[in-house]
Amino acid sequence: MAIAFHFAARSDVGMVRTNNEDSGYAGPHLLAMADGMGGHAGGDVASSAILGALVGLDGESFSGVDATRTLLRRITAANTELGQLAHDDPDLDGMGTTLIAILRARDKLVLAHIGDSRAYVVRGGEVSQITKDHSFVQSLVDEGRLTPEEASTHPQRSLVTRVLTGAEGEEPDVVVRQAIVGDRYLICSDGLSDYVARDTIDEILTTERKPGDCAERLVQLALRAGAPDNVTVVIGDVVDMTQFVPSDSPQIVGAAAAIRRHTRPIPVTPAAKAAALSHEASGGSADDDIELADEGSRSRTTTILRTLGVALVAAILLVGGGYAAYSWSQAQFYVGVNDGRVAVFKGVDQTLGPLDLSQAETTSGIDVDDLPDFYRGQLDRGITMETRSDAAALVRNLEVQAQACRYAKSLGRSCATVPSTWTTPTPTPTPSGSPTVSPTGPLPTGTPGVTPSGSPSPTISPNA
Repeated sequence: MAIAFHFAARSDVGMVRTNNEDSGYAGPHLLAMADGMGGHAGGDVASSAILGALVGLDGESFSGVDATRTLLRRITAANTELGQLAHDDPDLDGMGTTLIAILRARDKLVLAHIGDSRAYVVRGGEVSQITKDHSFVQSLVDEGRLTPEEASTHPQRSLVTRVLTGAEGEEPDVVVRQAIVGDRYLICSDGLSDYVARDTIDEILTTERKPGDCAERLVQLALRAGAPDNVTVVIGDVVDMTQFVPSDSPQIVGAAAAIRRHTRPIPVTPAAKAAALSHEASGGSADDDIELADEGSRSRTTTILRTLGVALVAAILLVGGGYAAYSWSQAQFYVGVNDGRVAVFKGVDQTLGPLDLSQAETTSGIDVDDLPDFYRGQLDRGITMETRSDAAALVRNLEVQAQACRYAKSLGRSCATVPSTWTTPTPTPTPSGSPTVSPTGPLPTGTPGVTPSGSPSPTISPNA
């Protein structure tokens, strides 16, 4: 089963601060939030640099073990980059950032956490905190010297004991969780958790159906409570992509939403991610320009030979990186439009010069004009699926949507009024004998509090 996040991200500078040091990212396969610190010493740089190093993972296919290793490797490399930035610019000395990242790996979720930002999960209508603060007051709670209630108002509750600052040996805690369709995840900065009561957070998480509405309401409650700190909220509902297709356009908020000094642009479009993948596969980095050290005077022949050598190496790397990117693209599938009908494509919906990176494998009999507006818009952009069988399952569901849409039109209704979450159109007789359409089948898979029967209780287990 192909799963993804139905997601939203919101951030606000707060009631006192003049700049936002938080960065948030929400995408179909990655949720991340970093709370920078250091004020004018560059907390915004720290948080956006860390997130910029991770967003390329959104959409890649990993096993649980590979995802854990890759996520840790990216975080370690980004932390090293923080250290180099601080070394190169003394104004950045003292910057740091918390981090929470949740990366989908097939039917698992890999969660990395360092600092006092928090993650919660809603399962079966119950909300559980799934991270433990790396803070001074939490250590007092663990030692039995403070109660959780006393810790929430302690004057030193913002004193963190572990964050990313660029120093060696700074690593997050990592756990692997089972992804359960219907679960809702919240990751947030302490601008929310320090100023909005836990029972209020729980109520909003379990009653607001849409991730965007939920995130917006939580931020507004923090502001109403007078939160002086930046507040950032990222929501992700685990959904079955054969039943509900979330947006594939990520949401970036806070410091990472602006192009800032010292930080790389964040690739958010499929084309940008493909270019980044090709560049990385060829051994490149964000700043690499080939330079030769000055070795004294050279003859014209030596200069020409060196230039040709550099060009040859660059060509080899380009070809190798391009081949790696092309091979990756041909292992992907998406559902799109071919000659006005729904089709399953192999590849990615991009071109590389004259080369088309996808081709239609099967074209269904579903006329795109028979579908609700929501699905037509998604199909125009291409709906990425993990496997060929997942793509076929989505096509079967779209056939049902088309049937419901045609039936609605026969009743004189607009196709746009057909709910996108219906699974079957069922005529229901009324006393006058006029048929109507009523939704049947499961509720939308992203609905908080709705989980499959027999779903296991929430557990946190370390990666083996």
